[in-house]
Amino acid sequence: MANLRDVVIVDGVRTPFVKAGADFAKIRAHELGRVAMRELVERLELGDGLGPKARVKVDEVCVGNVGSPEDAANIARVVGMQAGLAKEIGAYSVHRNCASGMEAIMQGWIKIASGQADVMLVGGVESMSNMPLIYRPEAVAFFGMLMKAKTPIQKIMTLMKMPLGAFLNPIVAIQEGLTDPFCGMNMGQTADLLAKEFRISREEQDKYALESHRRAVAAQENGKLAEEIIPVGLPTSYKQLVKQDVGPRKGQTMEQLAKLKPYFDRVNGTVTVGNACPITDGAVMMALMSEEKAREAGYQILGKIRSIAFTGHEPERMGLGPVYSSHKALQKAGLSLKQMDVIEINEAFSAQAIAVTKAAASREWCQEKLGTSEALGEIDPAKMNPNGGAVALGHPVGASGARVVLTAMKELKRSGKQFGLATLCIGGGQGGACVVERV
Repeated sequence: MANLRDVVIVDGVRTPFVKAGADFAKIRAHELGRVAMRELVERLELGDGLGPKARVKVDEVCVGNVGSPEDAANIARVVGMQAGLAKEIGAYSVHRNCASGMEAIMQGWIKIASGQADVMLVGGVESMSNMPLIYRPEAVAFFGMLMKAKTPIQKIMTLMKMPLGAFLNPIVAIQEGLTDPFCGMNMGQTADLLAKEFRISREEQDKYALESHRRAVAAQENGKLAEEIIPVGLPTSYKQLVKQDVGPRKGQTMEQLAKLKPYFDRVNGTVTVGNACPITDGAVMMALMSEEKAREAGYQILGKIRSIAFTGHEPERMGLGPVYSSHKALQKAGLSLKQMDVIEINEAFSAQAIAVTKAAASREWCQEKLGTSEALGEIDPAKMNPNGGAVALGHPVGASGARVVLTAMKELKRSGKQFGLATLCIGGGQGGACVVERV
């Protein structure tokens, strides 16, 4: 461990986060990634990443993604090539569900720290708008029969056997992807479970959501979020630009939130579309370098990665992942929760984020689940998601893991403070956490 090199984040950018089915509906995931990576390449004067115009040589590209596009199976390679990087620069994609973007950061961190690379472009992309509808087996079998039919009569006879019900009831990929294959619960149901177990009321969840929107709107108006966002042109003319996240709702009220009905457990639930994150499209890209390489090239450094950790636990309580992974990441960094100046927790659901704070502060819970003698610690609400979280901003699953790291680093730079923790829950019962330091 003593021989590992320090790894720094030189810069990072992201697209606006836009609700699925809205402005980015016709933009593919790899195009969102291309826009973000191209901006990063130009800012850092990387040229094609290899030639004489490159300020430093890019060793590799790693991009996280969940809903892999059918026309971009290795999306990292497509993003890198479309962003203008030389064909000689390798690229690979990673998938760790909601933490795919953070996994890409970890891949870059490992390779640079171990000396296998000096410069890595990493990030995450997701177009939840373009997650497909899938034909059911009966419909697939019908197409097979139709292809085998040779004569017009055979084709007509086959068409008469069309399983209309199978065509009108396709498998919704996003719905399947958000349902756990082990416990059978969808992600919203896991949040309702946490709300019950931690006794989190509907009012408490709505208040949390309202504050997330209030902070996000304020961060838009004072320009804080603009520091990490680049505009994206809309097809086909690209003259119309989306310049900011579209999720934050100015003027949101408790009365409006209270009118929404429970969405996942319609009888006894408290989780609604108002206190949950929206399904979202977006991309995040970052440049990681060895500290030596970054300083040698004369770059200003955004911050240093102190540790990254992933953990697993029961899928039905997947939302508690940040407590497990933060404990591990803080141990690896040799730091404590109270030393963190900024804490970015991805808000999959208000109930989930609140449950994380309650579990972290509970000595009994931490003794049982983490094997510690004391609680992980109280989380100061002022330090947690100071510019709003995913309930307001959105959660493009492949990109959010990178977004929380970038947002934490930008806030540390603005505030002049030292340590940040970025963490998120992961569908399937995992947690991811990254400890960063401003240098």
